[in-house]
Amino acid sequence: MPHDHHDHLSPSGHPYRADDDTPLSYWQTMEIAVRELLVEKGITTPQDITAQIDTMDGRSPANGAAVVARAWCDPEFKARLLKDGSAASREMGFDVGPMHLIAVENTDDTHNIIVCTLCSCYPRNLLGLPPDWYKSRAYRSRTVKEPRKVLAEFGVTLPADTKVRVHDSTADMRYVVIPARPSGTEHMSETELAALVTRDSMIGTGIARAPNA
Repeated sequence: MPHDHHDHLSPSGHPYRADDDTPLSYWQTMEIAVRELLVEKGITTPQDITAQIDTMDGRSPANGAAVVARAWCDPEFKARLLKDGSAASREMGFDVGPMHLIAVENTDDTHNIIVCTLCSCYPRNLLGLPPDWYKSRAYRSRTVKEPRKVLAEFGVTLPADTKVRVHDSTADMRYVVIPARPSGTEHMSETELAALVTRDSMIGTGIARAPNA
């Protein structure tokens, strides 16, 4: 790999050293090598790579919150979301790719929580990057065995008669929770409601709460 470019940049503009000026790791080096090969063979361009990175960086829980708020305000949209989460998300302009997205709704008698027991499968298109704890072995193993204890550790204590449903994500199938709409929010706009929807509430480890609740 050449090292004579100005400012230690590769042909695609990527630095050959990490941001803190430490040597690149094996995986960082491999990633750059593969990327340079793709550019060299004309399969992609530095501009395409940058655009894709910008798109990925733009994914955040705000996308999912907008979908939830729409479902709270529009019963017909919620029905479509529960029937086909992928299609309903695309309807709002969120590209979820080939992912099969399943929306599950929290109700008075049922609480849903999402996990990926194998790794960290997660609806990144709607929620952004998964939190570190979602990928941890403890969360992945304990959630299916003792979901109520896990929820309590997140500050979610449910009545004894509330059914807890655990959904295991896969590489092809992801879940998003529609949290229960907080009481006393009937006067709030869709935009205001979206601000109440947290990442954790869409995973099931949190609850959407009204302002000052």
